[in-house]
Amino acid sequence: MEEKKGYFVHPSACVDEGARIGAGTRVWHFSHISAGAEIGEGCNLGQNVFVAPGVKIGSHCKIQNNVSVYDGVQLGDYVFCGPSMVFTNVQRPRCKYPQASHEFYTPTPVGEGASIGANATIVCGHRIGRNAFIAAGSVVTRDVPDHAVMMGNPARQRGWACECGASLSEDLACPKCGRQYEKGPQGLVEKGKA
Repeated sequence: MEEKKGYFVHPSACVDEGARIGAGTRVWHFSHISAGAEIGEGCNLGQNVFVAPGVKIGSHCKIQNNVSVYDGVQLGDYVFCGPSMVFTNVQRPRCKYPQASHEFYTPTPVGEGASIGANATIVCGHRIGRNAFIAAGSVVTRDVPDHAVMMGNPARQRGWACECGASLSEDLACPKCGRQYEKGPQGLVEKGKA
């Protein structure tokens, strides 16, 4: 326990010197946080999570077991990454012709509140919108609008999700919390907050 710094690191985890971790964050068994990585407050990183140099993770994110967050990936606040989901960061990798340089990494921004299900794959270079929902096992090969529900391989939009996680009705209302949405330039926006 890193008492002075205000975050928890399991004894089996490795946090390189130069990594920045916010207060209240927990890093669990066998995880590795690289130098230059930035993790916000109140995050939970499960077993065997890898965070590469240069990665920025917002506050209150939950990254489940066996997830690697590679250079080029940026997670907003409250992002959920399900077990064994996959990020990529090079569009055309070749072992014979290494591309281990920042100039080859393709950015993948993940918006605030987005949820990515277990075993999903996010092909690099595509924006995942705010409060989007990527179903388990889906393969994302294009930009995802804010609040979109994506399923399948390749992932296609199958509906809209509320900020609270419930599926929206046809008139873009949430049956669970009552929020009402309308179309915006990057997907949906809550009415009165555009």
